[in-house]
Amino acid sequence: MSSRIFQGVLIQMKDATDRTIGVTDNQGSVVACSELNMIGSYLDEIQRIVGDASDQVFTTPEYTFKLLGGPDSQFDYAVFVGGHDALARTICVVAAVAMSEAKLCYEEKHDKATFIKNIISDNILPGDVYVRAKELHFPADVPRMVFLIRQVGKTDMAAIEVLQTMFPDRQKDFVLSITETDLVLIKEMSADFAPEEPTQVAQNVEQTMQRELGIETVIGIGTTAEHLRELADRYKEAQVAIEVGKMFEDNKTVISYENLGLGRLIYQLPTTLCEMFLSEVFKKNPLETLDQDTLFTINKFFENNLNVSETSRKLFVHRNTLVYRLEKIKRLTGLNLREFDHAIVFKVALMVKKYLNSQAKTQF
Repeated sequence: MSSRIFQGVLIQMKDATDRTIGVTDNQGSVVACSELNMIGSYLDEIQRIVGDASDQVFTTPEYTFKLLGGPDSQFDYAVFVGGHDALARTICVVAAVAMSEAKLCYEEKHDKATFIKNIISDNILPGDVYVRAKELHFPADVPRMVFLIRQVGKTDMAAIEVLQTMFPDRQKDFVLSITETDLVLIKEMSADFAPEEPTQVAQNVEQTMQRELGIETVIGIGTTAEHLRELADRYKEAQVAIEVGKMFEDNKTVISYENLGLGRLIYQLPTTLCEMFLSEVFKKNPLETLDQDTLFTINKFFENNLNVSETSRKLFVHRNTLVYRLEKIKRLTGLNLREFDHAIVFKVALMVKKYLNSQAKTQF
């Protein structure tokens, strides 16, 4: 429990009374006080007479105390007020109510964040999610989005503070630190949020991280979680979005799982099946036969929707030169890229090759 929470309440109460108000831990150490010079000092009498306080309120010649917690539970903190008269007792009871509410609010926030982290980490049984949500007064069936923010290159410990500042509503939005490079934002969405809103949120995060800390990020977005139970799956989707994006769309910094298209399908295929597919497509010569210049030409041809004139203009070559190159590719591979069906097969083959290359790198 942070003493800053108690101190914040005391600062607000200080102007209402001239009495000293403070909070001690169960050893009598003052952890917060309206008189700052008392913080860190000890009130030894709390240990001596706490057992005699049947109503949890007791007095000494200098102070009135009230324990925080039920009469049958071990107390962690006690509120004290200067004086032992009726007014001191009233102020002490009122202050204890305020401190108890602050303590409860703090612990509930902490518990909610831990609860969310346990869900996305699969550290809680699906059947227990609803029960725990009810205990924490946590709405289970509102739409939420999962954003995985991965720092690329250099990392900064202040990234989590920047993210928490951007999303200050700790009852609806949760910022979690997963690893040294990865942060997760669980954001509650409105029931009728626009389809482009998650991408806008991610772009805002990316721009803020760059502006405030000078760090580069890649952000994966899962699909909408309609229930708390779905958060773990949506977190995995955000992870897949980053991994697939790294393979097939390495120029993108915000990648949505639902927009991965063919890349997501290839990512789920076993490598043996991929290798078989490539050997069947390139029967005449393997894909490695094509040099980098030829592959660059092919990618430009795809980028320009198989339009010969537009591609030759972008490559700064004569149209006939491009046609000659395409004929050469046809002779080497048996695939005519000017035919839509052949172009589709070749495009998929290039993506499969990228996938196999990335898998080979992860094994070393």
